[in-house]
Amino acid sequence: MFRRLFLVMLVLAVPVVFASPMFADLIGYGLPSWGWLEWVSPALGTVMFVWGGRPFLTGAVSELRSRTPGMMTLIALAITVAFVASWGAALGLLHHELDFWWELALLIVIMLLGHWIEMRSIAQTTSALQSLAELLPDEAERVVDDVVQTVSPADLQLGDLVIVRPGGRVPADGEIVSGTAEVDESMITGESALVTRTVGDRVVAGTVSADTAIRVRVTAVGDDTALAGIQRLVSDAQNSSSRAQRLADRAAGWLFWFALGSALITAIAWTAVGQPDNAVIRTITVLVIACPHALGLAIPLVVAIATERAAKMGVLVTDRVALETLRLADVVLFDKTGTLTRGEPAVVGVVTGSALTGDEVVALAAAAESDSEHPLAKAVLRAAADRGVTVPAARNFSSSAAVGVRADVDGREVAVGGPRLLAERGLTALDGADELVGRGNTVLYVVVDGVVEAAIALADEVRPESAEAVRALADRGVEAVMATGDARDVAERVAADLGIERVYAGVRPEDKESIVADLQAEGNTVVMVGDGVNDAPALARADVGVAIGAGTDVAIGSAGVVLAGDDPRTVVSAMNLSREAYRKMRQNLWWAAGYNLAAVPLAAGVLAPVGFVLPMAVGAILMSLSTVIVALNAQMLRRANLSVR
Repeated sequence: MFRRLFLVMLVLAVPVVFASPMFADLIGYGLPSWGWLEWVSPALGTVMFVWGGRPFLTGAVSELRSRTPGMMTLIALAITVAFVASWGAALGLLHHELDFWWELALLIVIMLLGHWIEMRSIAQTTSALQSLAELLPDEAERVVDDVVQTVSPADLQLGDLVIVRPGGRVPADGEIVSGTAEVDESMITGESALVTRTVGDRVVAGTVSADTAIRVRVTAVGDDTALAGIQRLVSDAQNSSSRAQRLADRAAGWLFWFALGSALITAIAWTAVGQPDNAVIRTITVLVIACPHALGLAIPLVVAIATERAAKMGVLVTDRVALETLRLADVVLFDKTGTLTRGEPAVVGVVTGSALTGDEVVALAAAAESDSEHPLAKAVLRAAADRGVTVPAARNFSSSAAVGVRADVDGREVAVGGPRLLAERGLTALDGADELVGRGNTVLYVVVDGVVEAAIALADEVRPESAEAVRALADRGVEAVMATGDARDVAERVAADLGIERVYAGVRPEDKESIVADLQAEGNTVVMVGDGVNDAPALARADVGVAIGAGTDVAIGSAGVVLAGDDPRTVVSAMNLSREAYRKMRQNLWWAAGYNLAAVPLAAGVLAPVGFVLPMAVGAILMSLSTVIVALNAQMLRRANLSVR
């Protein structure tokens, strides 16, 4: 809307400005003596005031109703006084010096430009609540009298029996009545490892059956599901999140009262000395020039350049207030899975109990797992590729849900699985395997011809950049805190590697949101960094939510800042950008306000006793100079050093 309105008003402003006698005198050109020409500026200026000024007039009404005069009120005051005074001059009711049509036109155009820049700089994201709804499958398979019916999840009722096939999402909260599956609950709980769910276990809408089909009896639908509960948390947190009043609006509010006070003093002073004509002229002049063009551009220009600079380093700013608030952070609360870690399992150790080397163990395990689609199998295959080992061919592959896989490799039977594999075969774990489990790892045992030959430890791999990000935050006096749905031993291992002292483990979605609230209650400005559905309420509750771009639309929709990549050091760079951008905002506001502090008293006639009253033409020059200085100062942000080191 502001773009379209700006372009239309820009076209109308050209004849308004150039047909204005005051502007002609200022530039030094003569106007033709056409009778109709003197009405061009009043006619088109009226259109500009009514049409182009409407957003500011309606905004001023809202600000005044809420008793918080700000930018809209200041702009509305200036254009309204200019409009009334200009018509008064056009009709011969006021002095011709009060012909402000050109100033009215330029003011509306520049303010519309500022608002257009501001709106364009704020990127739009997918709605968090809509993204949560999209976690549900489009269709559900309901079983009625042994007949499978395809229905919408919204049509499911309590007690319905549904089939969830391999790779499919659970359509509603329920209880498994048939089958055993490895379920990916990371989108809801943040737990990186797959969880075994069998008959009698509860499953949550939106989670995924990774390997086998299960039958689920629906126990909750609609607003009673866990997913709906998260939706309510996100909605409540977004609605209750505090948003600091914008810096420019505060400055505009101060200038509004400054302008009114100056105008009142001006009117009283000139009337008291017996010059009522000058009282009218000076008072109106003060009210018009009290709204400098630079103020309308001071913040939007910095925001536009800051968001452009942020985009180049992989940071998408979706909330301008978030950009301003990042610099104030006392605590950065990190989700673990997918944020500080890679979010996928990786081989972190191998223990052998025979003459087999680590590479040979990985080769055999990779051969047995080569036909499996399980995430742990893929991790073993990646480890074999990273080690550069040759994976032999396997035959007669078979798998058992929640147990493991087996295959014939070079004439030997190789089985790979977890503790259930050992229990099923009556075997015992290797010495040293307990130590791997104690570190919070997932352990796969490699059984060759009925003998436990090795144990492979897998864990969610810590990003190498995470430790540097934590150190950089500590250097700035910012505490790094970690919250995760993972078990305590896993969380403490990662925290120890990174140098994080405060850790919250086994955290549910509602717990993360309450952790943010508790940190805020301690007086901290909290930045939350996460990537999953379970992080969405906390991202919305935090003073600034930072979403990893590789994460879910839900997390992105709940955040004010989105990282296009997955490097946590970018959070620190974004904080540096926030600090530099805020510094430029303050500088620009001082330049813009400085115009008022100097020009308004001079326009009011404070130096009249010594024979000097600020001419309107000089005021216009100062106004333009202030705008140029603000624009040049904003450009300096492009060269600011934002590196982590």
